[in-house]
Amino acid sequence: MNLSPFLRIDGSFGEGGGALVRTALTVSAMIQQPVEIINVRAGTRFPGLDVEDVVLLRALARATGTETSACNVGDHSLTFHPNHRAKGISGKVGGERNAHGRTANGPITLTALIPALARSGMYSSILMEGETFGTNALGFDAFAEGTLGVLREMGIYAFPEHQQVGFGRDSAGEISIDIEPSVVNGLDWPDRGKLIAVRGRVSTAKVPESIAARALSHLEKLSKAANVPVEAEAVELEGAASGVHVTLWAVYERGLATGTSMGVKGLRVEALVQDAFDQLAEWMSANATLDAYLADQILVPAAFADSGSVFRVSELTSRFMTAVWVIKQFVPARITVRGSEGGPGLVTIER
Repeated sequence: MNLSPFLRIDGSFGEGGGALVRTALTVSAMIQQPVEIINVRAGTRFPGLDVEDVVLLRALARATGTETSACNVGDHSLTFHPNHRAKGISGKVGGERNAHGRTANGPITLTALIPALARSGMYSSILMEGETFGTNALGFDAFAEGTLGVLREMGIYAFPEHQQVGFGRDSAGEISIDIEPSVVNGLDWPDRGKLIAVRGRVSTAKVPESIAARALSHLEKLSKAANVPVEAEAVELEGAASGVHVTLWAVYERGLATGTSMGVKGLRVEALVQDAFDQLAEWMSANATLDAYLADQILVPAAFADSGSVFRVSELTSRFMTAVWVIKQFVPARITVRGSEGGPGLVTIER
């Protein structure tokens, strides 16, 4: 008979990556259920705790007075034992690096922290250190306008400021954010309703002004060709290294999605704009109310909201399906997913 208070989660299940770890730690903190995760990130090319996992674990430990096993980048298991309900935290989070100098992605880590801190009944004021824009990762603009835009619809209010840009995992960016205590409601988005606006931002640091001007010019051409007006701006940021990032987002009455692209050496800025525009245009051509990334990011607060949710997602990713599985290991959540992995889906969460 197993008398251990720890719920054991196999980190190799499903997607077997960081989303599983982040979901398990956040839910553990929210309901004070001790958890043990084995085979951490065993489904990836780089198994073991990533620096993002360590940063999140230590931040949640501060918020919950948690007893945790010694955790270091590369460890293949961890235990997490919350002592009390999450309280608000203040001060610096992040800054840790692995042996190769890689730091955590700030927006991804904050997205995992916010559900626990928002329900703490206390204010939190954090300075998050790490990457703020990355390749195939959540960037600051998509976080501020997309993730937090949907969370505001659910009653969660957080106010970020980009203090210093960090392009890439070896950067030292900074995001300050205030998180209010919130009553979390479900997301009733079965259909989009009317289009409110399509907006865009070209964020740059230490590059000629002509780069941003070319980006805006190309976006205007794409906008006219598609007959979709886009309200766009260019923002010059402070940072130690040069970089360019393009973010577009579409806001409907009951829908939101983003398209993003990160600059790399040798790639023209017009190609970045084209990539972000094509991502958003593909989503707009269908009937989903959230893109695949936003569905991942709002699943935990939706699962623990005070009312039910319904939303349509453009793609049911392995990441999303794994997160649903993790939540159900902790609580008998009534999360119904209609659709097949890799295709569009309708998600219903009952309370």
